[in-house]
Amino acid sequence: MMSAKRVVERREFIRAAAMAAGGCALCSGLLPPSALAQDPLPKGIDLSVDRKPQEDSMFVQEARHYKKLEALRVECELCPRRCQVADQERGYCGVREDREGTYYTLVHSRACTYHVDPIEKKPLFHFLPGTNAFSIATAGCNMECKFCQNWNISQYRPEQIRSLYLPPERLIEGCKQTNSKSLAFTYSEPVIFYEYMYDAAAAAKPAGIRPVMISNGYIEPKPMEELVPQLSGVKIDLKAFTEKFYRETCSGELKPVLDTLELLKRLGIWFEIVVLIVPTLNDSEEEIRQMCAWIVEKLGAHVPVHFSRYQPTYKIQNIPPTPTRTLERAHRIAKEQGLEYVYLGNVPGHKAESTYCPKCGEVVIGRYGYHITANNLKDGKCKKCSHPIPGVWS
Repeated sequence: MMSAKRVVERREFIRAAAMAAGGCALCSGLLPPSALAQDPLPKGIDLSVDRKPQEDSMFVQEARHYKKLEALRVECELCPRRCQVADQERGYCGVREDREGTYYTLVHSRACTYHVDPIEKKPLFHFLPGTNAFSIATAGCNMECKFCQNWNISQYRPEQIRSLYLPPERLIEGCKQTNSKSLAFTYSEPVIFYEYMYDAAAAAKPAGIRPVMISNGYIEPKPMEELVPQLSGVKIDLKAFTEKFYRETCSGELKPVLDTLELLKRLGIWFEIVVLIVPTLNDSEEEIRQMCAWIVEKLGAHVPVHFSRYQPTYKIQNIPPTPTRTLERAHRIAKEQGLEYVYLGNVPGHKAESTYCPKCGEVVIGRYGYHITANNLKDGKCKKCSHPIPGVWS
């Protein structure tokens, strides 16, 4: 059986081979400058302890959700991969390591990027509209999506990217200094920095800051159940509605993601869904129809669904950006299937960026890109007809 460590090393070998053969920098093992520099914060705010590379030991803690096996091996129980890892090797994500039969996370408080974003960028449209989200990530991911826009952090190991020591208390300080109402775990995949996310979220809530998880949903039920009480909202990327797409384009599986969505529904936390529409790969009418019908049946008609435009990146360079008409077709199908809140993403100025009251049709939240242009909610209800609009509004 090929070890998870060898799988990760094979990815690096392929990139290096592509570079040696004259391939593009996207496929190489060389990090672009953007992966090495921290995103800017407003003038006068600097959360770093210092900007020199930190000792790895600062970021190492025993992992949660694993079991010990014979011969100093461990089995990770965090995500559906269930990596069985030998001594001195790592799981598929590249950020969890077996050291003499004890499993460790290597990225606790090891932020490789941070930024202040509008919450609409996550996107969360029914969650404190018009507010800021202090956003962080570490290196690593438990999938490899060929269209990943943040591949330069998600597909690398933590020691390959300069990081800062930002423990939970520093994140809370950053939220307060930047007037951020929420703390977003985003950009790469927060499942793989689970311990960091859990501790930061647990510290944020008592401080009046709303923690939100921006995730692929590829996580086992037990850790998700333990995490949800610490969170205020979740956004799940539903990559497609076929196992073929997940297997061939994301190196993952569909069913565990659907299970996560059903679990979030049962646990009662606010969540929204984003579907990146990639032409010819996951944009068929039948697939969109089946997906929307499943969402209505299993999750409810009120769940916000965002259909977003794909742009060529990482390993998919030969497919042009998603046409607006393709997104509009998905929007129409979703409405026909009964979904009440359907949005189009990455098409600034489109009318489907705004939230409409499903009863009277009035705009309750107007948007242009990430900017709020109108807010016609009162106590979570449409001002015109008093119809309740689900979400987290205060």
